[in-house]
Amino acid sequence: MTTHCDLTTKNCKPCEGGVPPLEQSEIARLLQALNGWEQHGSTIAKTFTFKNYYHTMAFVNATAWISHREDHHPDLEVGYNTCRVCYTTHAINGLSENDFICAAKIDALLAL
Repeated sequence: MTTHCDLTTKNCKPCEGGVPPLEQSEIARLLQALNGWEQHGSTIAKTFTFKNYYHTMAFVNATAWISHREDHHPDLEVGYNTCRVCYTTHAINGLSENDFICAAKIDALLAL
């Protein structure tokens, strides 16, 4: 079984299409390794809440750094003290392991 820790030790693999999205059974299994992420169709998402705008923006910048390193970028909805992070793999119009790797790494930011 994949755990949160296992996912954080992996790196995203380039995805240019031509492979199928993950099966629902695999999505459900990988979601169990994450804390608070939910599936919404072909995306996984989580809303993070912070003390103030400064902490929210620090999180956004750290998320951008992880996304750049992994070359896998989420959609972000930023408010004063919230940030909703949504991952999908656009090249396959669905979810890939890359989405779960990045989600685990984002969660790990706040576990420090």
